[in-house]
Amino acid sequence: MKPSFQQAFNKALQQEELTQEDLVLLLQAQGEDAQALRNLANEVRHQAVGDVVHLRGIIEFSNYCSQQCHYCGLRAGNTALGRYRLTQEEIMTVAEAAVRRGYKTLVLQSGEDMNFSVEAITELVQELKKMDVAITLSCGERSYQVYEQWRLAGADRYLIKQETSDPILFSRLRPGRTLDERLECQRYLKDLGYQLGSGCMVGLPGQTIATLAQDILLMREMQVNMSGIGPFIPHGQTPLKMASRGSVELTLNMLAAARLVMPWVHLPATTALSTLNPEGRKLALLSGANVIMPNVSPQEFRSLYQIYPDKYCINDPLDDHWEELHNLIHSLGRTVGTDYGHNYFEEAFSYVQSKI
Repeated sequence: MKPSFQQAFNKALQQEELTQEDLVLLLQAQGEDAQALRNLANEVRHQAVGDVVHLRGIIEFSNYCSQQCHYCGLRAGNTALGRYRLTQEEIMTVAEAAVRRGYKTLVLQSGEDMNFSVEAITELVQELKKMDVAITLSCGERSYQVYEQWRLAGADRYLIKQETSDPILFSRLRPGRTLDERLECQRYLKDLGYQLGSGCMVGLPGQTIATLAQDILLMREMQVNMSGIGPFIPHGQTPLKMASRGSVELTLNMLAAARLVMPWVHLPATTALSTLNPEGRKLALLSGANVIMPNVSPQEFRSLYQIYPDKYCINDPLDDHWEELHNLIHSLGRTVGTDYGHNYFEEAFSYVQSKI
């Protein structure tokens, strides 16, 4: 090991608090050092949250969006994209099929579609909860009152990624929005008792390794319950269409470092990672990840939910995907979760402290 990496690695091995400088050294690891980092994260995952992998079915119910994010193909300025909104009947049909297949969590995800009414989403949550599932919402920045209404309807979790901890970069990539506003939404959600999902992209233009290290520390500060970390993939209908893709290796290092800093957290093996490397899910699960979020949306609409292009497994039938994931998970000596997979920070943190 390189001496500088060895020092930071030893701190992680002894479960000491890692600084931004330590994380920079870990994130830059290559070769055998990188493998040692990921192996340690996998062991911490085993000790802290066990060997269960939670499968969460995503229903992408609308690709309309009012925002102009430079990195996202759903941006309002992408006039080449065919738009759609699923009806409540369509959502309930795919949800019922996913629940029959065994999913215990459903994720309702959309662009920031302000024409899909708050009341409609409230009713959806109420109806889906009758299926005995956990519900995650990912519908962007809303008011405290809206979040409260959805929480009272039965929503368990909310995913709203910080994207980056750099406030200047955030505003550059999300015109008219600020990181402070984003974090205020996260605070609303924590106050209302949601399990909070955050996350960041790896490889954004203008991002540095120090920024990525701070991304992890910010998520720890916010006491997130889930952290979605995936590589940036440019979309041809965005201002960043000529930018380079994020690195698979750096993304895996980020997953590993996040696990070391937040042992309790749920870490998905993201679809974006598998889009860049067909072995992405396996590599992520061996680097500290413990969640997979398959797409269970109607197949005829999946290609239209284009945050980034050429999404992995976009045409896989629901049943085939389920079997494939089970085979992958079992091949790693892991088990598939059969419960809701809840992660409350206070309970999870106390449990982790007793284990490691």
